[in-house]
Amino acid sequence: MTTTDYLINFALIALVLLQVRDNRLTIRSLLRPVLFVAAAAFYYLKGLPTAGNDMELYAAFIAAGVGFGFLNGLTTHVWRAIDGFVHTKAGIAAATFWVLGIGSRLAFEEYSSHGGAGAITNFSFSHQITSQSAWVAALVLMALADVVSRLVVISLRGSKLSRSETKDTPVLSGSAAAA
Repeated sequence: MTTTDYLINFALIALVLLQVRDNRLTIRSLLRPVLFVAAAAFYYLKGLPTAGNDMELYAAFIAAGVGFGFLNGLTTHVWRAIDGFVHTKAGIAAATFWVLGIGSRLAFEEYSSHGGAGAITNFSFSHQITSQSAWVAALVLMALADVVSRLVVISLRGSKLSRSETKDTPVLSGSAAAA
């Protein structure tokens, strides 16, 4: 892995710092992680091989990303604050799912760079994965699925909260709602 690879991965992990503080639920707060991952995808993706079992590899990695994002979204605190707006804050569980998703990709990259390349090549040959580009694409698609599924879950939860409460309904402060 290059210095750029490390910086990109640690920047994505650092996004959790933005999630663990109280944030008003806005398009900007939802799209920020998507834009970071999209920038990483632009940097890494040079193509999307579709021969052999590459599509099955993508499906498996996308499913893992959706799982991490879904769990992250479900464990993020979402509430209507005293200011009348919907707010979010990632707790320990949500931050853990975010770091596990990114950490698993980082661990795979480390493994492939430090002695695991032969095993990955053998696995690829045995399972008809066509190239290193397919693995890169699978990891990027996993990251995109992670952040998009988190966005969808949090958006739906925030939307439901917005519809279920009226202006006459008393609202809790952030710390009381998170409890």
